[in-house]
Amino acid sequence: MKLTSPDFEDGGMIPSGMTCDGRDLSPELHITGVPEGTKSLALICDDPDAPRGTFVHWLVWNMPPGTDRMERGKEPPGAQGTCDFGGKGYRGPCPPSGTHRYIFKLYALDQELGLKEGSRKEAFEEAIEGHIIGKAELMGRYKRG
Repeated sequence: MKLTSPDFEDGGMIPSGMTCDGRDLSPELHITGVPEGTKSLALICDDPDAPRGTFVHWLVWNMPPGTDRMERGKEPPGAQGTCDFGGKGYRGPCPPSGTHRYIFKLYALDQELGLKEGSRKEAFEEAIEGHIIGKAELMGRYKRG
């Protein structure tokens, strides 16, 4: 399985329009090679370089297995979790200092998740345990001007 974006290359810089310094739009994501037997897709984007530990920017699950694209600035189909900014939906990079990494992790799951809308990362990670049949990552970087 592969996760790519026309907005930035793996390891490249995320455009400011997708951050707190711009319009805070979610990047367009392309999904290929979803394994057979996938019942749902799930995505988490987090910042492992945050000062107080990993910071969640986006959490989505129960996307249909045929999803091949997540459109820029639009909510994908599925349930949205609560990010560490306190609300649901995508919130872009906004590092307090230095260059941070933002890792988009896509999971192919053998079931839909029974999580409530608005659940947090801990519940998400517990729910996907033992159900991952494929994984892809895309990493972008951002440093505030």
